[in-house]
Amino acid sequence: MAGRHINDHQVRLFMTNRRNDTVALAAAKAGFSSATGYRMLHDPRLPSQRGGQRERRRPDPLAGIFDEVVVPMLEAAPGLRPIAIYEELRRRHPDTAFGSRRTLERRIRDWRAMNGQDRDVIFRQVHEPGRLGMSDFTWMDDLGVSITGVPLDHLLYHFRLPCGGFEHGHVILGGESFVALAEGLQNALWSAGGAPKLHRTDSLSAAFRNLDADAKIDLTRRYDALCAHYGMAATRNNIGVAHENGSIESSHGHIKAAVKDALLLRGTADFTDIADYRRFIDEVVTARNRRHAPGIDAERRSLQLLPNARTTDYEEVLVTVTSSGGFTLRKVFYTVPSRLIGHRLRVRLYDDRLDVFIGGTRLMTLPRGRAGASGKHGHIVDYRHVIHSLRRKPMALLGLVYRDSLFPRDAYRLMFDHLLQSHGEREACRTTVELLAMAHERACEAELAQILTVDLAARRSPCLTSLRARFAPDPASLPEVVVELAPLSIYDGLIDQGEAA
Repeated sequence: MAGRHINDHQVRLFMTNRRNDTVALAAAKAGFSSATGYRMLHDPRLPSQRGGQRERRRPDPLAGIFDEVVVPMLEAAPGLRPIAIYEELRRRHPDTAFGSRRTLERRIRDWRAMNGQDRDVIFRQVHEPGRLGMSDFTWMDDLGVSITGVPLDHLLYHFRLPCGGFEHGHVILGGESFVALAEGLQNALWSAGGAPKLHRTDSLSAAFRNLDADAKIDLTRRYDALCAHYGMAATRNNIGVAHENGSIESSHGHIKAAVKDALLLRGTADFTDIADYRRFIDEVVTARNRRHAPGIDAERRSLQLLPNARTTDYEEVLVTVTSSGGFTLRKVFYTVPSRLIGHRLRVRLYDDRLDVFIGGTRLMTLPRGRAGASGKHGHIVDYRHVIHSLRRKPMALLGLVYRDSLFPRDAYRLMFDHLLQSHGEREACRTTVELLAMAHERACEAELAQILTVDLAARRSPCLTSLRARFAPDPASLPEVVVELAPLSIYDGLIDQGEAA
C-alpha cells in the first residue's frame, strides 16, 4: 500500500505467487503495485538485504557525555540505576539538554549488554514425585480481612509439593516462628497423606532474628528433629536468593489472588471469628487442589508414610503466678484464677493459644496475646478471675494497668467513661465493678451489655437495684424439692435379712 515500506514477507509472497500468476496479480496478492513487482524481478534481494545502516537524522544529545561521564559512572558503580545517572547529569550540567530519559536508559541498556557484568542464571528444575516439599510465609494484610470489624494482621503459612501441585494454607497470627512452622507443616503433611524426602524453607530469617547463639542452635535442633520425625531431610535456600524457593514464591501471588476473588464473591471480608476465617481459607485451597487432583493423586503414591502420631508443635515454658493474679510470658500478662497464686505452671505455647498445666493436668486454654509494635506489654485478662478481689477494692479499677483489657465488651468500657463524667471517680468505679460482678454471677454478660448500650444512647446511668431484680432467679421457676427421710427401723430389717441368708 502507498506510503508503507515493503517488508521481506511481501517479497517472498510475491515470488511464490509469481510462479503461477502474472506480475500484476502476484503483486496485488503481496500488497504492492505491479511497477514494484517488475522492480523486484530485476533485483530479487529482500528489503532487509538492500538497505544500508540508517544514519542519525539529528545530532546525538549524549555526544561528549556518555563515554566521558556516564561510562565511568557505570564502571565504578555497576548497580547504579539510569534514573540516578540522569538526575546526576542534570545536576552537573543544568544548562545542557540530554534528550529524553528514555534515550539515556536505552543507551545504558545497550552498553551493559556489551560491557556489563555477568548476571545470575536461573536453572529451571525438573521435580520428581515425592522428592521435595516447600514451606514459606506470606503477608495477607493487603486483603483487608477483619474479625467482627477489627482488622486482622496475619500471615499465611504456605506449603507446596511442586511436582503434583498440592497446596496447603494455614492462618498464622504471629510471625515466622518455629511454632508456626511446626503446626502448619504437620497440618500440611497429614492433609497430603504423606511426607516428601526433602523439606525446603527460605531460612526463616524472622525466626532467628534477635536470638543469641544458644537459642539459634536450639531452634535449629528442634527444626531438624521435626523433619527427622517425618523422615525428611531439612534444606534451606541461600539467604536473600528468593528464586531458589521460586516454586512456592511465585505461587504466593496465585493463592492470594484466589483468596481475594473468593472474598469479592463472598461480598465481605469480615468474619465472625478466626475459626470461620480458617474454614474459608481451607475451602479456597481445597478448590485449588481439586484442579490438580490427577497430579496430586499420582504424587501421593511416591510420598513417605506418615508416623503413628504428630510430634510437638509448641514451645513449653514454666511460669510462676504472681500476686497480681497472673503471669507474664513474652511481654504479655495473662490472668488465671487467683487460687493459683504462688504456683508454678507449665505452659504450652502455640501460635494462637496457650494450654496451661499444673503437673500433668490441663487447667485451661487461653488465647495468645502479643506485645505491641512499640514493645509495649500486652494483656489477656478475664474479668472473672479478678472480680471477687476487685469487688472488695473497687477504686483499684481507676488506675488499673490492664483496665481497658478487663472489660469484656465495649458497652462496659463506655459506661465506665460515662459514669466518670457524670458521677465522679468513686461512684464510677463502684457501679462498674458491680456491673461486672453481676455479669459474672448471673451469667448475663451479653444481655446486660445490650441494656447498657440502650442506657448510653439515652445518656442515663444504670440502676443497679432494677438490674439485680431483673437478673435475679425467678422463684416461680425454682423446682420444689421435697426430701422424705426413711425410718431407721428399715435398716434393722436389712440386717436381719442378711443374717438369715
